[in-house]
Amino acid sequence: MDFLELAKTRYSVRSFAPQPVEQEKVDLLLQAAQAAPTAVNFQPYRILVLQEQEALSKLKDCTRYHFDAPLALVVLADHATSWKRKYDGKDAAEVDAAIVGTHIMLQAVALGLGSTWVGYFDPSALREAYHVPENLEPVAVFPVGYPAKGCKPSAQHTQRKPLEEIVIYNQF
Repeated sequence: MDFLELAKTRYSVRSFAPQPVEQEKVDLLLQAAQAAPTAVNFQPYRILVLQEQEALSKLKDCTRYHFDAPLALVVLADHATSWKRKYDGKDAAEVDAAIVGTHIMLQAVALGLGSTWVGYFDPSALREAYHVPENLEPVAVFPVGYPAKGCKPSAQHTQRKPLEEIVIYNQF
């Protein structure tokens, strides 16, 4: 599958089969995250892997959007090691973490898995549940697994604004 087809095929999976994700596939998801570009290649992120039942149960206290996935990856931004733009101090940590998350989601599709980006979670509860250090900011939770039978994209999945509406050449 070429990249554009892969990108268009990916959709938010919110219903997972109970089948666990094989460790080889978990490793490939993590390698895809590791390959993500980051500002000045500082790689200011950490990934919390939740795959044991006890760890996944704690996630239910942090977000209702866990979807009972057999695996969850939490991407954390490290503000202590991230690149900051000299002109205004803009911190690239969250952008870098978002790129990492995108790599995870696209690799999941390539492996026959599904995922979704969850931004609706209680960061304090997540910090407490998993003992997340202060310098790490939880950016997103990615429930991952095999899509449940009958799972399909939402009706809005293919609705996109035309390029003419989103692309500006050279100036406004």
